[in-house]
Amino acid sequence: MRDGNAGADAALRILVVEDEVLIALELECLLDDLGHVTVGIAGSSAEAIALGRSAEPDVAFVDIHLVDGPTGVEVARALASDPRITVVFMTANAKRIPDDFAGAIGVIAKPYSERVVASILDWVADRRAGRVPTHSAPDGFSFAPAL
Repeated sequence: MRDGNAGADAALRILVVEDEVLIALELECLLDDLGHVTVGIAGSSAEAIALGRSAEPDVAFVDIHLVDGPTGVEVARALASDPRITVVFMTANAKRIPDDFAGAIGVIAKPYSERVVASILDWVADRRAGRVPTHSAPDGFSFAPAL
């Protein structure tokens, strides 16, 4: 359970798809500080898709460029095909995101801030709980056009 945050009732289970180890570990620490659980860190598309299937994340933060190339879009499509997983791109390469956002709800621009990550996770938690999110997208986040 998270304290001091009316927007979320319970910790979200989060998959981090990021091939830069220091960025992944920094994000994992941030998610822990926010009261969430990192269920895995993947640096390649195959690893990300396998973890997405086995670890049952609620949310996947997906970078576009992974160790096996710009395969984050493929990862997003595969993970978003499971309606239980909310996909959020987290990248400095937003121009590589297709018009349909590959099923992701939006993109957090790198470098990201703790405030943006916390705000989007609150938004996701509200939606998952059937509540209408009460806040709009913070600076540094862009919703997919369909949302």
